Amino acid sequence: MCYSARVEVDSPMEEKTLRHSALVRVTHWLTVVAFAALLVSGAEIVISHPRFYWGETGNVNMQPWINLHIPSSRESVPTGYGYTMPDQNGWSRALHFQSAWLLVLTALAYGIGSAKNGHFWRDIFPASGKRSLRAMWDVVRRSLKRKAADGEDTHEYNAMQRVTYSVVIFVLFPLIIWTGLAMSPSFNAAFPFFVNVLGGRQTARTLHFLDTILLVVFLVVHVWMVYLAGFRKRVWAMIAGGEKEADVTALPEVQG
Repeated sequence: MCYSARVEVDSPMEEKTLRHSALVRVTHWLTVVAFAALLVSGAEIVISHPRFYWGETGNVNMQPWINLHIPSSRESVPTGYGYTMPDQNGWSRALHFQSAWLLVLTALAYGIGSAKNGHFWRDIFPASGKRSLRAMWDVVRRSLKRKAADGEDTHEYNAMQRVTYSVVIFVLFPLIIWTGLAMSPSFNAAFPFFVNVLGGRQTARTLHFLDTILLVVFLVVHVWMVYLAGFRKRVWAMIAGGEKEADVTALPEVQG
């Protein structure tokens, strides 16, 4: 989520590079908070019934599609363990619901703002001529070889980042919100089509779980790529908007 500009500061030997707009920074950290709360509370909810089904219904008398083989917080769920986990279903569901709304409102603010200021077209959608698998593989191969060298930096996303962010923003996050709503009985009653097209509430729950796994994988890779690019510098840029860079050359200033 890149937004670049040059901002003058008091010292003639320094300039500040604005990497991210205020909208991107605020929505980024709100998403971090919401996603962390959703992961913790979602894990507690899964523990109450660590089995997943396809279709409209699912219970302990049915063969699950996925059985996580972990202890449950409910004695009625046959897990093969001789004990049950502490039941945290109350606070976890309340926190999950509240965090989900924070995520939805943050996504709306980011989506509307980015559509208006051109951020999607300028920084997120893959640039023409850089959408081939070969171009993306070259980017990945270079990135995994080493950390970015000092001074080696760019204020644009590469082809792989643009494709990945596009999938996360326009596919995975909308799907996580959609499947989450589809598990709600009240949403099912008001908008049955959006649940039925998924195949039922249990299918929505399974898709919600699989989508979460993909988002966690993205998170791990994202943090790793930030580390390769310079962790402290990139995190500070997402907090303050940019970093000061010393002008160590005597070259004349280039306007452009």
